Amino acid sequence: MYKVSQAIVVEGKYDKIKLASLVDATVIQTDGFQIFKDKELLAMLRLLADKKGLVVLTDSDAAGFKIRGYINSAIAKEKVIHAYIPDIHGKEKRKAAPGKEGKLGVEGVPAECIIEALKRAGVLEEAGEQSKAAAMTKADMWELGLSGGTDSSEKRRKLCERLSLPQRLSANALLTVLNSITTKEELEELLK
Repeated sequence: MYKVSQAIVVEGKYDKIKLASLVDATVIQTDGFQIFKDKELLAMLRLLADKKGLVVLTDSDAAGFKIRGYINSAIAKEKVIHAYIPDIHGKEKRKAAPGKEGKLGVEGVPAECIIEALKRAGVLEEAGEQSKAAAMTKADMWELGLSGGTDSSEKRRKLCERLSLPQRLSANALLTVLNSITTKEELEELLK
């Protein structure tokens, strides 16, 4: 398995599932055009871009390019890397009919196409390379009072508000984002 240090932005949950099976990375979904309305999601993408950079991997249809353009205009260009999948005509297995343009999206293209797109973008690393700090775990979240306690959801809500993250993040999603933007030591200081 490969590793990608930057956060990868995809359109939907099936794209996210596909990426999770191929690379070790933080993968954020825009929920399609929801990104145009969701200021919290955009703020989170800006934060991730500042901390580690973003890789935009959207479908190769008009909708994918519209989302890509929006992200590109909303986030500093030097913090965004674009990875492109090829135009492959067909339909995803889970769908009854092909999309409007008849092209496969990220979820439908072969895994090799995604790996090649990430290689061309220059973001793949060999798995096993040590990161600067150990990743936080669910046990750390419990220890910090962010899960398992009677007031944990309120603590997570306040933390999300302070970090300008979406309020709807589950404890698991918050853990993924926190591992992308901070260390346990920095988080402990922030929670004091």
